[in-house]
Amino acid sequence: MTTKQEPDAVLRALADPHRRQVLRLVQHRELAAGEIAAGFTMTQQAVSQHLAVLKSAGLLHERREGTRRLYSLRPESLEPVQSLLAEFWPDALARLKRAVETAHPPEKRQP
Repeated sequence: MTTKQEPDAVLRALADPHRRQVLRLVQHRELAAGEIAAGFTMTQQAVSQHLAVLKSAGLLHERREGTRRLYSLRPESLEPVQSLLAEFWPDALARLKRAVETAHPPEKRQP
């Protein structure tokens, strides 16, 4: 099992649209590698390479059941990216508060 990942590894894995589609497929349920590959026109070997990248980045959990490999999303692996984006994306409610206060400044009280 991969430990906490750096955002760079996760971002590199998410950069490819095929890998993002794999994550969408396993977001809510565990799927076998063959089931994942069935959703793509690329070879099963290419899908396996994408699965390896996602697993290496810590985005996928792999469980073996006999000869089958089952994959599911590790949602906690997205936390480093969420934290990174939070640095650049201010809180929406704070922005709304500032916009409202700018448009409608509070009345000043007289002493």
